[in-house]
Amino acid sequence: MNQPSTPTRTPTTAVTPARCSDARVIRIIDWFESLTPDTLDQLPSVYVEQARFKDPFNAVQGVPAIQAIFSHMFTALEQPRFVIHDVIVQGDQCFLTWDFHFQLKQRGTAITIHGGSHLKLDANGHITLHRDYWDAAEELYAKLPLIGALMRWLRRQASAG
Repeated sequence: MNQPSTPTRTPTTAVTPARCSDARVIRIIDWFESLTPDTLDQLPSVYVEQARFKDPFNAVQGVPAIQAIFSHMFTALEQPRFVIHDVIVQGDQCFLTWDFHFQLKQRGTAITIHGGSHLKLDANGHITLHRDYWDAAEELYAKLPLIGALMRWLRRQASAG
């Protein structure tokens, strides 16, 4: 009986940030985890000039546009911060899982969003593509005071169980 052949794959490394050995990725993780309004001017050392960024609310290209998104984050939210948990590196790409912690300015409500980022890097380790994946309905809307009740009701109505 012939066994199906296993496709040849490029080696992939899945690690926690503390054990990540890729200096390019370590530098990026350090930057995101220490991001403040004062470090936004370092964005050109992390992203290429025409980098693309996409998340559930934004799709932009270029360092100034990406910088505006992070700047708005600090204006709209209290104490926003990222905590990177897992890292997968394959060639010039990596995937990070993270928690984004913040408080709503109006209510002081603490919220945590769980998500992931797919990053593509150039030869110098700068980000050329940053694509965030997270469920806005579950991770944000359901946690907001008024819309959250509606979201939870809708989830119950759509649930099979």
